[in-house]
Amino acid sequence: MPKNQFINIELTTESLDRYYIRKSIFDALKSTLHEFSGLLLDIGCGKMPYKNYILKNSMVDSYAGLDIDVALNYDNDVKPDFTWNGKIMPFENNSFDCAFGTEVLEHCPDPDVVLKEVFRVLKPDGIFFFTVPFLWNLHEVPNDEYRYTPYALERHLRNSGFEDIEIKATGGWHASMAQMLGLWVRRSPMTERKRKYLSVALKPIISFLIKKDQSSQVSFKEGQMITGLYGTAKK
Repeated sequence: MPKNQFINIELTTESLDRYYIRKSIFDALKSTLHEFSGLLLDIGCGKMPYKNYILKNSMVDSYAGLDIDVALNYDNDVKPDFTWNGKIMPFENNSFDCAFGTEVLEHCPDPDVVLKEVFRVLKPDGIFFFTVPFLWNLHEVPNDEYRYTPYALERHLRNSGFEDIEIKATGGWHASMAQMLGLWVRRSPMTERKRKYLSVALKPIISFLIKKDQSSQVSFKEGQMITGLYGTAKK
């Protein structure tokens, strides 16, 4: 069985672009699992790479994957449990104990519509976990809508009814440099020979920068650089 590259990703010359973002998202998710229980909704689920891990390592006993009806087909063998039109989720009010969406809100043309629907289908005191990128290349174009600052993200959450909002950075200056180097060497136009050589040369530098980064100490102040954001909000 192939490794789940969202959970067991390793830093290799081929994964320099994806390693840090996937590791930081998974680490953020793990730090929140103790707050997950009961019925969980995965918003923008794609191929649901975290499903098995969550079911085995939390108090979640039922997992529902939801995606937009025109979403990209990430895996022919894994389909969402439910689809929706981007306006009204096919669930009753107060249906789920918890919900999460990783790297989803940046693709929503009107994030308040999505967040208000998440709020609606959550039970009272239900928790919503989220991640969004900040330093990342254009992707899934033209359906790449936003890069959020923590202030804008909090405003959208509050406007949608959420309280007890906590937002943190997935990485600071050193991780940002590591991620940018990885994206450049693996995704920018260059010959494959040059890409292979530079990937080998940059791998130890990227590894050093990642180890040096201390995302837990990042504060949202003037001049701060971040790789992305994660956090929780409650109904």
